Amino acid sequence: MPRSNSEKNSSSTPESGPTSALDGAARTVTPSANSPDANTLALAQAGDHHAFAQLYSIHKRRIYSLCLRMVGNAAEAEDLTQEAFLQLHRKIATFRGDSAFSTWLHRLAINVVLMHLRKKGLPLMSLDEAMEPTHDDGPGRSFGAPDLSLSGSIDRLALERAVAELPAGYRLIFVLHDVEGYEHNEIAGMLDCSIGNSKSQLHKARLKLRDALRTSLQREGRQ
Repeated sequence: MPRSNSEKNSSSTPESGPTSALDGAARTVTPSANSPDANTLALAQAGDHHAFAQLYSIHKRRIYSLCLRMVGNAAEAEDLTQEAFLQLHRKIATFRGDSAFSTWLHRLAINVVLMHLRKKGLPLMSLDEAMEPTHDDGPGRSFGAPDLSLSGSIDRLALERAVAELPAGYRLIFVLHDVEGYEHNEIAGMLDCSIGNSKSQLHKARLKLRDALRTSLQREGRQ
């Protein structure tokens, strides 16, 4: 599951990535035990439709944003958001509070998106193809290493556009790792691929983002 900042600081630090402009909107924060959501959640679990509607109102924007980043298509993201909340309606009684509700809902939505992408035949590239050198790969680069050229202050809209334009496989792993905070072994389990494949596609995604952002900055005369 995605880790909070405090949990990440107490464990080994994962590869950093170019997501500072997205982190505030994407990462979930564990609420306190006496969160105002607690009573609403209890009522929704008991079958109160008004309470469920309130949960939907609270969380729909974040779930839509997650779906949009993962699929890169607004219409699909809207459909998947609705499907995620349909799944929530069916499964909300199974939530036991082992994690924050927002984290649990995030994972449910990710599973909905992954099932949708599997049905579509998500084009995850092979590891052999991913390992092939390209002119973008400088000597000595290791998969998953921080791409410092993408760090710092980056225009949020430019970054989100660049993420949306990534190939489906690259975008999915970039969002899962650099935005949602999953480790490569977790992503490999989700996507039924190797850890090396996950690392290589993240590496390629960062290269493509770097080039896209550089082009965007040059176009706007902000080199």
